[in-house]
Amino acid sequence: MERQINSGLYERLLLSNDKKAVLAVARKERMPEQPSEIIKDLMVLEFLGLKRDASYYEKDLESALITHLQSFLLELGNGFSFVARQKRILLEDDEFFADLVFYNRLLRCFVVIEIKTHKITYEDLGQLQMYVNYYDREEKLPEENPTIGILLCADKNNTLVKYSLPENNKTIMASKYQLYLPSEKELLQELKKELDDQE
Repeated sequence: MERQINSGLYERLLLSNDKKAVLAVARKERMPEQPSEIIKDLMVLEFLGLKRDASYYEKDLESALITHLQSFLLELGNGFSFVARQKRILLEDDEFFADLVFYNRLLRCFVVIEIKTHKITYEDLGQLQMYVNYYDREEKLPEENPTIGILLCADKNNTLVKYSLPENNKTIMASKYQLYLPSEKELLQELKKELDDQE
């Protein structure tokens, strides 16, 4: 709980989602209906201990997340269970590997997470869409909800995400991560920016 307070969980959830829905879910007045009600965009991964200036690869970030799985599950939110790491998907003679697969018991669906240590590209979104389609067609049971895909990236372009995905998209999300908690000054600047944008 102390980490969630220090990482600004409440503020991040309220800034990135429908405030009334988030509060109702938090008070257990209703179950989450949309993935956006429980999946954060900005995820703070300071618990991994990766240095700010360190050069690292996707496999390093993935290994650190698995090592700190309990903390990562807490950062993801409520209802997540670990399913697989580097899940092999064979399509005819082509092999693909989904970085991380979880199941969310509240949303009753699989959650496929692709990790990118660079700024998001439309190719990244296409790859994740393929994994989501595979899970929906091959793994999901009829009574389960559609698979959610999360592209966890170092930086993103919201306009690129918007135009790379269908207008009615509710299953593919891009979430930016940072490896350290912002300073008080950075946090105040971000809150001011958000308040200005809402006015």
